[in-house]
Amino acid sequence: MTPASYDAHPHPHPHAHAHAHAPNGHGDHGDHDDQSEILDLDAEVLAEHIASITAWLPVKADPRRIVDLGCGTGAGTLALLKRFPQAEVTAVDTSTSHLNRLRHKAEAAGLADRVRTVQADLDGDWPNLGTPELVWASASMHHMADPDRTLRQVHDTLAPDGLFAVVELASFPRFLPEGAPADRPGLEERCHAAIDHHHSEHLPHRGADWGPKLAAAGFTVEGERTITVNLGPPHTEAVGRYALSSLTRMRGGIAEDLAPEDLAALDRLLDTESPHSIARRDDLTVRTERTVWAARRS
Repeated sequence: MTPASYDAHPHPHPHAHAHAHAPNGHGDHGDHDDQSEILDLDAEVLAEHIASITAWLPVKADPRRIVDLGCGTGAGTLALLKRFPQAEVTAVDTSTSHLNRLRHKAEAAGLADRVRTVQADLDGDWPNLGTPELVWASASMHHMADPDRTLRQVHDTLAPDGLFAVVELASFPRFLPEGAPADRPGLEERCHAAIDHHHSEHLPHRGADWGPKLAAAGFTVEGERTITVNLGPPHTEAVGRYALSSLTRMRGGIAEDLAPEDLAALDRLLDTESPHSIARRDDLTVRTERTVWAARRS
């Protein structure tokens, strides 16, 4: 599972944003390495919420074969391996560096024999993924050039009666508590408005209702659930780094759209040497929502 933080890069790919989980980017590029830290932080900070989603999945029997589409550095893969201890996961991503990182994590956890990695562009030829009983796609479907095609591919790949879990974020996470003192009141809301505008131009499927799309592809939607994330103080050091990394990526996508005063205020939040740094705030929070759709192959 990945947050919308990764969708804040200033130069989106024409088919897939620079999101590390996007399995349809064409080739590895340096930005993938930059994303590794925030992917790992997302997994650490939101581990409990990821686990709650995997626990909710309406599987009829524990799957033995799972595919993670757009696996990034492995947050979903490792959560699924923990949730289903008899399963093997095929992890698919465009980034070799992220797949290598995932393999190292799996080895450290003693799970390497249960993970197979596949580098693939899912907007191109569909790789051989076997016949899984469960397919998981977290924060990756909205990056597809033709998501309806991808949904049909997943439908045809799944075993009969298999389950497809689509996890998407409602919006970029918020970190400043509502009504908190600030030298630029409303700064975070204006930043969100700018990134939403950025996404509307480059990621038209972000925020889509995947229920009708799943039904049109031949699935039966068996459940939909929204997980609300609201992590308040006191927080761990990882939460501070997560906020700092997320807002740094956001800045890259919206700097040209912000008023000079707002950009200066944002930079003060990102200055790790400043007492105003977002990572040092005692009132730092993490607020966002994730929605999961569970759809069965009819």
